[in-house]
Amino acid sequence: MPLIHTQQLVKSYGDGIQQVRALDGVDLDIEQGDFVAIIGASGSGKSTFMNMIGCLDTPTSGTYELAGQNVSQMTIDELADIRSQRIGFVFQQFNLLARTTALDNVAMPLQYIRSGKLAGLSKTEQKEHARNRLAQVGLGDRLSHTPSEISGGQQQRVAIARALVNDPDLILADEPTGALDSKMTVEIMDLLKSLNQEGMTVIVVTHEPDVAAYANHVVVFKDGKIIEVKHQHHASVPPVL
Repeated sequence: MPLIHTQQLVKSYGDGIQQVRALDGVDLDIEQGDFVAIIGASGSGKSTFMNMIGCLDTPTSGTYELAGQNVSQMTIDELADIRSQRIGFVFQQFNLLARTTALDNVAMPLQYIRSGKLAGLSKTEQKEHARNRLAQVGLGDRLSHTPSEISGGQQQRVAIARALVNDPDLILADEPTGALDSKMTVEIMDLLKSLNQEGMTVIVVTHEPDVAAYANHVVVFKDGKIIEVKHQHHASVPPVL
């Protein structure tokens, strides 16, 4: 069973003559443990698709199954539970709380988990879990630093640790290197690749070919449709120039 299965996924905005199909019948399977890059021009549907698979929005029609669960018809509360238990998000602008330490930024999502294995952890257990995740991304010595006290690349590492803290099935990264220079881009993409090699499913939305080069599969969107799925064999990842 694929981790992600979409069938004839449609998302329409507006009504009647003014209706716009941001997604127009998308069929895609993504396997557990895959690394997928989603690319396409602005307005191609890639961000709408990311919102669908991230359970941030629901389709107008069609089916979306995550780990065998049909999430296309779920309520807002049910979708929130799926997000908090199964999905870790990484954004272009990091979205860290400015006056909050790395440790507290990472631990914060654990407060909102209402069911599952991580629900009901004590504050001490939450901090310990967050500490382990920061160590995993190479920031075990930056626990008490606030975002302004660390580099952009380190801030994105904190954001990745936060995405990992709920032990998700899936990391969704939306332009994760868009605010970083080329050196830090390599750093972050190497980290995402290593997490993938440890078994994490990673999906990256990007417009940068150098970033897409890290993925095993590249899904190309145009006008709300998938126009190509490319399989990439690479012994080593090309450097970002």
